[in-house]
Amino acid sequence: MLRFSGAGFSDVGHVRDHNEDAGFVGTTLGLVADGVGGAAAGEVASATVASAVVETVLGPAGDPGHARTPEQVLVAGADRARAGIRRAIQRDLTRLGMATTLTVLLCDGERAVLGHVGDSRAYRLRSGVLEQLSTDHTYVAHLVESGQLAREAVPRHPWRNVVLRSVDGDPADQGLDLRPVRLRAGDRYLLCSDGLTDMVVDEVIGEVLGRGHPDAAGTALVDHALAAGGRDNVTCVVLDVVEVDPAAAGPTGPADGVRLGALLDPANVVEPSSPVRSG
Repeated sequence: MLRFSGAGFSDVGHVRDHNEDAGFVGTTLGLVADGVGGAAAGEVASATVASAVVETVLGPAGDPGHARTPEQVLVAGADRARAGIRRAIQRDLTRLGMATTLTVLLCDGERAVLGHVGDSRAYRLRSGVLEQLSTDHTYVAHLVESGQLAREAVPRHPWRNVVLRSVDGDPADQGLDLRPVRLRAGDRYLLCSDGLTDMVVDEVIGEVLGRGHPDAAGTALVDHALAAGGRDNVTCVVLDVVEVDPAAAGPTGPADGVRLGALLDPANVVEPSSPVRSG
């Protein structure tokens, strides 16, 4: 049976006065959410969405999300997250416009599924080779894909941070992009907010990510982003794929993980007004 062994770190950075990133690290789940909205409570958006996915995946005692496929679990989590955002805006109309990215990796013991929307990223480091698994949902990524902008020009483009898709409470949104991921013991995965990728190039990310234990790698990545200016909140979740004895793995529950950034404060989390069921 395959599980994650990892660590996560979140830092407010040198410019922002509060952290709008949220994250979670567990044995079956890792995620990063980067709130947008500023005064419209990006920290509420990220924490609400992250909490919705965590609670859907891990579930209440005796009702683990693993009874369904990873795809079904992530769709249900996204539905719950969307409802939570709507509820948060209904409770306080000054939050109108808040939204968040979401990048989540869920393992069922044999395989994994990546769920993604926005510009927080997922990478895999395998045999020393770094590969970006997610696709940025940004205006500049669209320009590059359509041949209107050279990749080398992205860091200098004035609209490089314009996100085209996010979790914003709209019931008609496109939802998460879902991608099956073939796990292999020894793989290392990185989920991160753009506070890292806007400040540190992929070549450096790949070199630093390969260093030692996930604790050391995650700390070093955050330190590199801060040393480069730390203009945004930065959150890194580093997950190693390990093989465990199924008899020793044990059940998962809501306490099976570490919460990061905005998710640390329960006051940021808004629950949907009624249970959300899917599939």
